[in-house]
Amino acid sequence: MPLTEALPVTDAVAQWDVWGTTARIVLDDPAALPAARGLVVSQLRLVDDACNRFRPDSELAGLPVGRWAQVSPTLADLLTEALRAARRTDGDVDPTLGDAMCALGYDRPLAQFAVAGTAGPVEVRVVTRGRRDWREVELVGSRVRVPPGVHLDLGATAKAVAADRAARLVADRLGTPVLVALGGDVATAGPDRRWEVLVSDGPGEPAQVVALPAGGALATSGTRSRRWRCGTREVHHVLDPRTLLPADPVWRTVSVAAGSCVEANTASTAALVRGRAALGWFAAAGVSARCVAADGTVLRTGRWPA
Repeated sequence: MPLTEALPVTDAVAQWDVWGTTARIVLDDPAALPAARGLVVSQLRLVDDACNRFRPDSELAGLPVGRWAQVSPTLADLLTEALRAARRTDGDVDPTLGDAMCALGYDRPLAQFAVAGTAGPVEVRVVTRGRRDWREVELVGSRVRVPPGVHLDLGATAKAVAADRAARLVADRLGTPVLVALGGDVATAGPDRRWEVLVSDGPGEPAQVVALPAGGALATSGTRSRRWRCGTREVHHVLDPRTLLPADPVWRTVSVAAGSCVEANTASTAALVRGRAALGWFAAAGVSARCVAADGTVLRTGRWPA
């Protein structure tokens, strides 16, 4: 699993498991750690209640199809960011891939699969290429209409939004610099503080320590984690909306630094879908990124340090 870890670990640190990954908080002030953890947990609970597609009682699961519905501010924010990501990437990061994910067997948390890393026998269901897409999801303020035939999956952006929201909440309430990491999604907030973050593909794999300014963010997306077996083939969780199948594993991981975690995550996820074409896209847009190819070659764009 891609690793992002705040350094040095002599700061006040709390971590726990959530959403199949590790949540981590890093602060300067050990006395503020319990309150900070409580704020982050409450924020993650709001996001989980709003859009966990594996929970039948989540707000997302209860959305009516084909008619307008009023949603909570949290879900409205998550939907706004998901649709913005789709628009910014010309649909490469598409929140309407719920059916395609389920067709590949990802219809429950990976932790519930019978054998770690496998889904066991899976009936592969065909998802029509003529499906509706993100452009037909209508959102006006806190009212949304999901067209018939669409099941939303906000997994591509919701974790990054949660990291951004949690970091801002802690900084605003406690007045302290803070780093919040949810797996490969890292957000910082608060008064001036330079953060050093370790970016790695895993033990023994390419690694680098980079500096983030106060308010900076970093996201790492990869094709080697969140894998399972679908029938006779091994698949991963980043789908190409054009084929409705896992994106070709051109990149092992892509890490992007940006002003917000959701912005960074949107770019890193889209890069996995675009493959080698992502390099030109990043260069033209001035994106600072670190792309690790399938053979371990490391390529950098923008201001990512050598």
